[in-house]
Amino acid sequence: MNRKPHVAVLPNLGLGHLIPQLEFAKRLVVHHGIHVSLLLITTNEPSPAQDQLLSSSHLPPDLHIVPLPPVEVDKKIINDGDVLVLTRLCVITDHSLRSLKSVLIALGKPNALVTDIFATQAFDVCKELLIPTYVYVTTSAAFSAFMLYLPKLDSDVNCEFIDLPEPIQVPGCSPIRTHDLLDQARNRKIDEYKWLLHHFSRLPLASGIFVNSWKDLEPVSIKSIKENPFFKQIPTPPIHPIGPIIKQEETLSVVDVECLKWLDKQPPDSVIFVTFGSGGTLSFEQQTELAWGLELSQQRFIWVVRKPTDSTGAGTFFNAGEANENDPKVYLPEGFLDRTQGVGFVVSSWAPQVTILGHHSTGGFLSHCGWNSVLESIVHGVPLVTWPLYAEQRMNSTMLVEDIGVAIKPKMEAGQQTIVGRKEIERVVRMVMEGEEGKVIRSRVKELKESATKALDSSGSSYESLSCVANYWKTNHN
Repeated sequence: MNRKPHVAVLPNLGLGHLIPQLEFAKRLVVHHGIHVSLLLITTNEPSPAQDQLLSSSHLPPDLHIVPLPPVEVDKKIINDGDVLVLTRLCVITDHSLRSLKSVLIALGKPNALVTDIFATQAFDVCKELLIPTYVYVTTSAAFSAFMLYLPKLDSDVNCEFIDLPEPIQVPGCSPIRTHDLLDQARNRKIDEYKWLLHHFSRLPLASGIFVNSWKDLEPVSIKSIKENPFFKQIPTPPIHPIGPIIKQEETLSVVDVECLKWLDKQPPDSVIFVTFGSGGTLSFEQQTELAWGLELSQQRFIWVVRKPTDSTGAGTFFNAGEANENDPKVYLPEGFLDRTQGVGFVVSSWAPQVTILGHHSTGGFLSHCGWNSVLESIVHGVPLVTWPLYAEQRMNSTMLVEDIGVAIKPKMEAGQQTIVGRKEIERVVRMVMEGEEGKVIRSRVKELKESATKALDSSGSSYESLSCVANYWKTNHN
């Protein structure tokens, strides 16, 4: 009997990592005949959103969830405002993967393991067990190129990267302005940067790199990683653009159903959806300005409101999905809900993003530019207003506006480095929903929507890219 190859997939903590790798695992099973074990990093702290995602997902028969033994997380690490998100993530992962060897042996040593970029400890374990290891990059090809270039940049530059007089020139790719750099690369003395450099410098150890993108979306970056002499001499592992892989199904709550009923009554392309992903939060001052900007724009909107925070933009990264007992009214300008009744629909904490973006009434998306949200917007043909908060989101925002042409970016007020004012919010919301520039980017995003569908068709570039690796696994498993 010709048994199926068995592949283990290891996502990291956070829905932004889990969702695309769960969908990737499903594609391997359903479209390519692979048996998959999805290895889950777990802790003693509950993760309501993760639990709901896994319990509500319709998993195909050959996809099995395998939780790694839970890590006892020191509450000081999770709650200490001085310990930043990436450091927490990496410390927890480091502890969790101490059990990886025994788990892989218990699974009968899979034919390959696909790991998260921040779980490269798996390389060492798999080398010992003679298991080929691949990396799944949950962000763009442009960021993948930056990851591969960072060790060279680190060795060549002595000062802080943000003090460089010119943009950073990743070979063959669009230059990166220093103010667009991800937070973890803005201070080379902190632990977050050291973790970043550690994991990125290990990328060449992979047997291949899966990127959640496709040729038409990022032709320059993908071509550069494959062909530029710099990347060839690293040597860079084979890169496999397999996207766009996005969430396909959502379980609807009573509030979600109400929201969608309201959306059903609105005209086509008339509603802007405002949300900041599973982990994003705003300061109180910025949330107030956003409320006034939406009201002044006189555009229909759905807004996912969370309790504001004045510390980090990633305020709910580790507790996404937890019930927020605070009424969002408390954090909005007095009378806002009354004045926008019928025009806007405010929900607390969470909304069915993919369902809303796929609705015919949705015509714009004000987003934090997490890569999953970017892909969901493009797949559904919805233009964006970019509002980056953390991680690589500023780089994504610039790429969407300047390279891909599907977004508008608000400007900060003169002399103001952190707050976008209400008049500017009014301007960009009106522009994307009814302005001439909005029509241009709407046309461009509709083109890419068609391109995304073709890329995933059985004759498309992304399908063939994944099929090529799946066929290799089929012909080389014992």
